[in-house]
Amino acid sequence: MTHEPGGEVALACLAPSPTRCPAHTRLYRSGKLIAEGFPVEDISVHLAEPDTYVWLDLLRPSVTDMDVVVEELGLHPLAIEDALHDHQRPKLDRYPDHAFLAAYAVAVDPGQVQLRTGEVAAFLTDRALVTVRKDELLELEPLIERWDDNSELAQSGVVFLVHGLLDHLVDGHAAAVDVLSDESDALEDLLFDGSPSGELQRRTFVLRKALTHLRRAVVPMRDVLGTLMRHDVGIVDEHIAPYLRDVDDHAQRAANDIDALRDLLATLLDTDLTLSSNRLNETIFRLTAYAAILAATTAITGFFGQNVPFPGSQATAGFLGSTMLLLLSVAGLVVYFRRRGWL
Repeated sequence: MTHEPGGEVALACLAPSPTRCPAHTRLYRSGKLIAEGFPVEDISVHLAEPDTYVWLDLLRPSVTDMDVVVEELGLHPLAIEDALHDHQRPKLDRYPDHAFLAAYAVAVDPGQVQLRTGEVAAFLTDRALVTVRKDELLELEPLIERWDDNSELAQSGVVFLVHGLLDHLVDGHAAAVDVLSDESDALEDLLFDGSPSGELQRRTFVLRKALTHLRRAVVPMRDVLGTLMRHDVGIVDEHIAPYLRDVDDHAQRAANDIDALRDLLATLLDTDLTLSSNRLNETIFRLTAYAAILAATTAITGFFGQNVPFPGSQATAGFLGSTMLLLLSVAGLVVYFRRRGWL
């Protein structure tokens, strides 16, 4: 066990690989931050003090690292298994002496429709919050700043830390929805500016795919927050309940916005198909009009080009008459088709 600058601790992984697992610790007592960066094996010593709770964060821990946490906090093996395995659905599971939370941090780069997700697992005990990050998408510095900015809520205990974590995650969800919403606005402009239909369909498909992945991370958070705030669960106190209800409202809004964007994309595709069909019909009308005009000229020139005598054949009057008839038929058809909107 070695200490690193900035209050971080490196857990020595006892697996065959010599890698190290970064960790971060914080200690609160009587609603105030007392210490951070202390060794993980000291957690049980600190928790022996009254009115004390801790936060421990592990980045990409191994099974051996989690064994240290189990020894310190007595976590359920099924919850440990869920924390170590990828692609968990967002949920809140209850065990006899703790709860297990699975959630996702998300990010979308502005100007790009590329969704990035980072899986986060958390163990909630009466005196400790343990977060397990599968990658570094969830940055600790903004999370810690959020806790420090709301230190007046620290009297509520571990649920204060849980509130900060969920608030940070849900705000990230809302920010991702806003970026995708801006992209949908750009697609609306693309729909009517005469751009190729293929480009619109490609970008719509990419956006719809991103929304589908985002929906899997965002929509279940409504159930997570609903379960967390239930009175029979016994995690939330009356002091912090309004703040969690605000987080729940943001989660509900993000989920509703995703569903609205999905409906909008479906409408955009339907509108694009309708416009394409209308353009095709207009093209067919024009081609039909041109074909009718050519048919009239062909019929007239064919009649006057026959090899049998007829009134006016081989005479100037016949030539002038056939020419006038040709011009009048073409002019009449053009006027007719324009009135019908085919030209």
